[in-house]
Amino acid sequence: MSSNRSLEPSSLSLNDLPWQVRYSNDRCTLCGQCTAVCPVKAIELGVFRKRIIKTSISKNAEQTNRYDIFYAIQQRTAVENACIGCAMCTLVCPNDAIHPVKNPGLDRMKFHINQQGVPRRRGGRRNASTSVLDRIKFTRISMLTDPALDAGRHEFEMRTLLGRVLSPRENMKRLREKGWIPPVREIYPLIIGGMSFGALSPSMWEGLQMGVAYLNEEMGMPVRMCTGEGGCPPRLLRSRFLKYVILQIASGYFGWDEIIHAIPHMKEDPCAIEIKYGQGAKPGDGGLLMWHKVNTLIAAIRGVPQGVSLPSPPTHQTQYSIEESVAKMILSMSMAWGFRVPVYPKISASSTSLAVLNNLTRNDYASGLAIDGEDGGTGAAYSVSMDHMGHPIASCIRDNYLNLIKIGKQNEIPLFAGGGIGKNGNIAANAAALIMLGASGVQIGKYVMQAAAGCVGTEEDRCNVCNVGICPKGITSQDPRLYRRLDPEDVAQRIVDLFVSFDTELKKIVAPLGRSTSLPIGMSDALGIDDHAAAQRLSIKYVV
Repeated sequence: MSSNRSLEPSSLSLNDLPWQVRYSNDRCTLCGQCTAVCPVKAIELGVFRKRIIKTSISKNAEQTNRYDIFYAIQQRTAVENACIGCAMCTLVCPNDAIHPVKNPGLDRMKFHINQQGVPRRRGGRRNASTSVLDRIKFTRISMLTDPALDAGRHEFEMRTLLGRVLSPRENMKRLREKGWIPPVREIYPLIIGGMSFGALSPSMWEGLQMGVAYLNEEMGMPVRMCTGEGGCPPRLLRSRFLKYVILQIASGYFGWDEIIHAIPHMKEDPCAIEIKYGQGAKPGDGGLLMWHKVNTLIAAIRGVPQGVSLPSPPTHQTQYSIEESVAKMILSMSMAWGFRVPVYPKISASSTSLAVLNNLTRNDYASGLAIDGEDGGTGAAYSVSMDHMGHPIASCIRDNYLNLIKIGKQNEIPLFAGGGIGKNGNIAANAAALIMLGASGVQIGKYVMQAAAGCVGTEEDRCNVCNVGICPKGITSQDPRLYRRLDPEDVAQRIVDLFVSFDTELKKIVAPLGRSTSLPIGMSDALGIDDHAAAQRLSIKYVV
């Protein structure tokens, strides 16, 4: 490093950084690939001068100095250039000369991070690793009393319903009185949750769409994907693949001009309309797409200037109560598609979820309710919101389902759970537990990025720059130099593998319960947990 460097109170050393770059000058050939691929410019080519002292063996010899100039890679210590540990430099180095190492000491970055007004880059992840869902066991096994199905030898399908499910008598009554019955869709119980075209890169979004289309048309699995806030490419709105998509409208209404103008030209209706009122990772806040990602394409789809941050209001500005929201938003969206498309709201899990659900039960046009728990991921949110606000999804879903039982509508309004499902890799077990607690299906988002696109982010603060558009894998970046690293066909293939694996594991859990024709929705007598308080809270068995 330069010898004339000044020391200031905010100066950082390599020991202050969460990740340190280990570099071998002997192996390095100075090809420059590592510096070119680093998303945060944490390393650069440096010029170094080394003093070499030479002395002669003669009696009156004088000591002489010689300076050797050489080039090597050096790590930068500025906050905005702190290494994120993504190891992209290691992947491209031909000689294994460089790799990041986690600093085992105190992470002092939190004391210096606001030196230049840079927020902590978390990427929507939480550090807590414990989960009630992971501790739930499936204790009811049908061995003699019921003929259990062997998932490996018997064929049965996992399906759920999205829409207001009424009895044949109720449907006939509504058909006579109103000339209309609620639309219902048969879908797969695992839904790809809302991740917008803007939050995800074009390559990632294209790969997801290709994977969903293949699952539907080649494998007969009615998988659905939600667009998230921000609309979608105009080409998709006018294609036959729209029927596999759930269109989301949120408080910013971004991208909805394109959608409304495309309605007369749609070849197919969308699967459903999701009205987003809240997110699990930041209850009470609206969405946010940072200016780094608002390029020409995103700006055109959303109808905004290029290069500006796009915050959504915390609430829909035209509604001031639950009743008004249900009446105006759900009815208007139903009318837009001639009452042919299910419309439902998405809210963040909280103690007020029951009030929302009770209002939905009194509205003929509400087709369900999606609830996002506190572990839901998001690319841009305050750390205080992620760490200290929200409600766990397990108890929230359970409360809402038990409330539906009290009013006799548990088979009428489907509940969809999201937030932290598969956080520790147990996606099928987590989904099955939530279904038995009362959910009709589950939504996943972060797990898709981790499993299908090779995300390198971890709970130990590795990478996690999803929000600022410099994703080293090209998953959440709008920079062509980054998202071209991601092959959409590879994403599609891994999406298919993910759903096939999930389907197999879910059947392995459901088959011993003796259920072959329907999901075990609300089948809580099959669940147990080794925590007495949690067992009482969820109304399931206490097992030790």
